[in-house]
Amino acid sequence: MKQYKTEEDVKLALKRLSLEKQIAWEELKGIKGDFKNSIQPPNWLQTGYKMFSKFGMMLLLKKIVK
Repeated sequence: MKQYKTEEDVKLALKRLSLEKQIAWEELKGIKGDFKNSIQPPNWLQTGYKMFSKFGMMLLLKKIVK
């Protein structure tokens, strides 16, 4: 536990903690926005399209090789 010598040291530490809390809150807001964008339907469709195109190419190659 930190020992404070003056009331000014306590106020400074409280202010620092308050600023750290605000920074963390803003970072969480940014992460929330990124998450919302990542689960949008166009992103899922794009990922699904990539997977199905790779799968389709594999099937096509199998038929050509046989």
